[in-house]
Amino acid sequence: FYTPRAVTNFIIKCIQPKLRQKIIDPATGTGGFLTSVINWLRDNQVKTSQDEKELKDFIFGVEKKALPYVLCMTNLLLHNIENPHNIIRDNTLEKPFVDYDDEDKVDIVVTNPPFGGSEEDGIEKNFPSGFRTRETASLFLLAIIRMLKKDGKCGIVLPDGFMSGDKVKAKIKKYLLSECNLHTVVRLPEYVFYPYTNIATNILFFDKNGTTDDIWYYEQPYPENYKYTKNQHIKDTEFDETFEWFKNKKETSLSWKVNIQTFHENNYNLDVKNPNKRIVKEESSSKEIIINLEKKLREAFKIINEIKKDINAN
Repeated sequence: FYTPRAVTNFIIKCIQPKLRQKIIDPATGTGGFLTSVINWLRDNQVKTSQDEKELKDFIFGVEKKALPYVLCMTNLLLHNIENPHNIIRDNTLEKPFVDYDDEDKVDIVVTNPPFGGSEEDGIEKNFPSGFRTRETASLFLLAIIRMLKKDGKCGIVLPDGFMSGDKVKAKIKKYLLSECNLHTVVRLPEYVFYPYTNIATNILFFDKNGTTDDIWYYEQPYPENYKYTKNQHIKDTEFDETFEWFKNKKETSLSWKVNIQTFHENNYNLDVKNPNKRIVKEESSSKEIIINLEKKLREAFKIINEIKKDINAN
């Protein structure tokens, strides 16, 4: 499922990569995340020709399928990456979990791994026995945790099915919360990935700088008077308020915080519904009351003015 540019741009904006940080998309697809990284660095970091060279040298990608790989290479060429030698055609999941060494470690991972499918027989054997599954997105998450450097950052898109999931997914999420600080989950609305799927998805932001204590959730609202279709995608401006909240997190009608103990007690179920959603309805009702009251007042003032005119005329 190719990721809308607004989603890739938002993730990069939140992570704010820097020059000389090793950045990878291990499921590159057509290169959408990498081009968002390139644009961000050129707008915010690149000042000299040496900076531009370092930008090219520190961006990496891996893509398994032939057509997306060719499209990715073309995409990078169109973004003036003339020799994208760090983009390889391979399967990230074929590398055994225990084989990641310091040379393989990266500073930043940004990705939307394939979901809804499964890997071929044998791939799961590259992972520890308790984590073995053929579900692609779960295996990618494990590989990402392993490849991140200390203090590394990740922004990853995962489907709702991962948030609850089976026994193996629960173990993977327990591992994630114990190895990393999963600090933020942005819950995207359905149809963001239309026409590929109407499955609801989530953006998980985590850092490899300690364990998780609390997770902040933000429920990205479906836009008013706008429908996601094959030709109408989620827009950059829809993330403006989300990004402002991301910088200064607080509880609102769209956001809430959950303590780690809740996940320990609920088998690491990350599918936490918005407990503040009722506030949205209350706010909506209050707004309707105020609008109706203002309308009534305007009508009343109009009648009063007409009465005054009649009195003055007499």
